[in-house]
Amino acid sequence: MSYRSLAADRVYKATTDDLQPERKNSVSTVFKKAFGTLSSSPRRRLSEPLMSGVTVIGTGNINTPLRKMPTSAISEEASLLSGMRSETLEEVELTGVRPSLPAVRTFTRGNTGVEEVYVDTDNGPLCVAVQGDRSKPPILTYHDLGLNYVTSFQTFFNYCEMRTLMSNFCVYHVNAPGQEEGAAPLSDDYVFPSMDELANQLDHVLRYFGLESVVGLGVGAGGNILARFAYRQPTKVEALCLINVVPTTAGWIEYGYQKLNARYLKSKGMTQGVMDYLMWHHFGKGTEERNHDLARVYREYFEHSVHPGNLAAFIDSYVKRTDLPISRSTPTVESFPAGRRPSMTTTLQMPIINVCGALSPHQEDTVILNSRLDPTKSSWMKVSDCSMVLEEVPQKMCEALRLFLQGLGYAVRLGRPPLTVSRSAEVISKSIKQSASKDSVRSSPWPFRITENPLTA
Repeated sequence: MSYRSLAADRVYKATTDDLQPERKNSVSTVFKKAFGTLSSSPRRRLSEPLMSGVTVIGTGNINTPLRKMPTSAISEEASLLSGMRSETLEEVELTGVRPSLPAVRTFTRGNTGVEEVYVDTDNGPLCVAVQGDRSKPPILTYHDLGLNYVTSFQTFFNYCEMRTLMSNFCVYHVNAPGQEEGAAPLSDDYVFPSMDELANQLDHVLRYFGLESVVGLGVGAGGNILARFAYRQPTKVEALCLINVVPTTAGWIEYGYQKLNARYLKSKGMTQGVMDYLMWHHFGKGTEERNHDLARVYREYFEHSVHPGNLAAFIDSYVKRTDLPISRSTPTVESFPAGRRPSMTTTLQMPIINVCGALSPHQEDTVILNSRLDPTKSSWMKVSDCSMVLEEVPQKMCEALRLFLQGLGYAVRLGRPPLTVSRSAEVISKSIKQSASKDSVRSSPWPFRITENPLTA
């Protein structure tokens, strides 16, 4: 027998012997042999590579030998751990949680230093809130639709810089009939005054308080009323500050919306459609994204604090307004109204600052008003990034009003307020934006942008 046949026979016997059925625990024997082989093999140290020539991507190469902690460090740690006392944890019962929430902004009536007086007029009593010392120069204000003196002027006159300016004046806040907070419902037989009759009521207010002339500050419908009063009584109005004022009659779209709102207010109260229109009238579009908190405050006020019937009467009077009879052109003798001499011009002759918000829906109307004013005695100012100027940017309007009043000779010793860190940063950022904007006509040291009159004489 050759060597190859003998080797093959041995391999066959070894294989057949392992597969004999009578041999017990053959499977367990195989596993024992396998695990025994693995356990008997020498353990690989961590410092040894898994495969030769292959590096591990990570903090370092696995072939690098591990560093051992010094014996002194181990002994020091052991001594610190042995020296620590084991403290027992005590159970604490949580009885209550008091979250610290920011103060919610609200409109409060009856502030310190404000006195409400009811003045009798030809169309019933008129609520006038007096703020300040009556011996000082007077400023007369008039609010817009859906608001009163609290919701329209309280935030502005409580502004820190405005308080310093108002210490030199006495403010008379006039409320339209039935529009003050907590007013009683107007009787069914009460005829609400027209816009011209509302303007005539201001003459009763001036006579009641003994005022010879006033500086007027009006917003929206209130500015329209002040302009009518200044046209009829030019000697009793020293200057005017008009904000978002519409000088023309109501168009067909506005007339339809306002008449529908007045009908809903009388029959169903404050509906969602009326509220949306009031929000658009005051803030324009994008109010929720631009100033969510302020929009929420006014929505809650319109829903819970406005008397629907009284507001419907004011809206009905405003939508029936006539065109302001002012113009730059020289009229004929026959076109002069009764009581005015032909030598007098039909436009307003007192200093006027005509203000509008860049996001206000009444911006084009303020341009029309500016085209009817004397360019040598009036200024048109557009404040960027706002619609409700007194509420959204009181710091800009405060400085504009301060400079306007100082131009009239009031509060001349009152200098510009010192710049704080936040205010100086805001002024610098605004000035950078003004210099970079393409539509700015001229640079200005004021924190708001002033443009030239869009319509020249």
